Amino acid sequence: MKATCITILLWPLSLLLLSEESQSSKTEVKCNFTDKNYSLIPAGINKNVTILDLSYNQITLNITDTSVLQTYFLLTELYLTENNVTMLYNNGFGNLSNLEILNICRNSIHIIQEGAFKGLNKLKQLHLCQNKILQLNPDVFAPLKNLILLNLQGNFISYFDVPQLFHLELIILYGNPWNCSCSLLNLQNWLNTSNVTLENENITTCTYPDILKYYSIKTVPYNAECFSKFPPPINEDLYNHFQSISNSTFNSSLNNLKNSEHKLLGKSWAFLVGVVVTVLMTSFLIFVAIKCPIWYNFLLSYNHHRLEEHEAETYEDGFTGNSSSLSQSPDTHSEEITVIFERLHSFVADDDGFIEDKYIDIHELREEN
Repeated sequence: MKATCITILLWPLSLLLLSEESQSSKTEVKCNFTDKNYSLIPAGINKNVTILDLSYNQITLNITDTSVLQTYFLLTELYLTENNVTMLYNNGFGNLSNLEILNICRNSIHIIQEGAFKGLNKLKQLHLCQNKILQLNPDVFAPLKNLILLNLQGNFISYFDVPQLFHLELIILYGNPWNCSCSLLNLQNWLNTSNVTLENENITTCTYPDILKYYSIKTVPYNAECFSKFPPPINEDLYNHFQSISNSTFNSSLNNLKNSEHKLLGKSWAFLVGVVVTVLMTSFLIFVAIKCPIWYNFLLSYNHHRLEEHEAETYEDGFTGNSSSLSQSPDTHSEEITVIFERLHSFVADDDGFIEDKYIDIHELREEN
């Protein structure tokens, strides 16, 4: 009798447990498409899928893939390990509001746009290990309010500015070439003051500078100069306040830049028109000078002019002086010089008032004599 009563009492509890198990088994739908050589995410998957594994394929997460992903809004886990993903686009996972685990390790990601993780409000684990990430904008992780694990192992990150609203429990940073200059002081302060755990702390070491090589990024010593360069961290209210101020400053600067561009554009057009007109006028003058040479031929032509009386006397005196000098020359040439003088003298006597330059070739006169 007692056994029957106990059985009756436990029967509803057993039914409740069985119903919960059956409900959980119905809501969890797994689809495994690993190593299928897919280049695109297949669109014929069950729409109720919750765990999708597409590792070891050729998927690039292009626009077609992201549009297909939006249809699987019940996904809680997505695995894209070792594919050909090179870039994470804005709103690439925007409709996956139930996603809790996203693993994109061992790809070739080098660009992550600012809104790449927008909509992933329930995401708890983000694995970006063994990619080609050089730098991360801290605003990328702002939508991830419930993130507790971030895996950035094996990238090319040398500097990481921690977001102000970060509430991680575990972070993996080893395998990156960390530059332990003053710029890494904020990361060190956050690692030491928050509740986050740095996995493999002993191998998460500095690469630069050489004097700090092999120091852990969490315990690397900094001098007083580094502490004076960086202000204490700001709280959320101040962060939002500064963000609004920076946005308004940016908008005003943008308007000023547009106005200055319009002014410079008007001046540049006036300058361009002046240059074109100057070039055309210069080309026209050069063309006229080449094709119409009459004007400078007129300037270069020899003009006859009437000889004045005092110029004629000077001219005759000059020949007289030359005759006296010629008379003093040797006798062998006296006859030739006399003939030349007579010819010149006769030319002056018979002049009609005009003179003309003529080149007297002595050799020809000598041959005639």
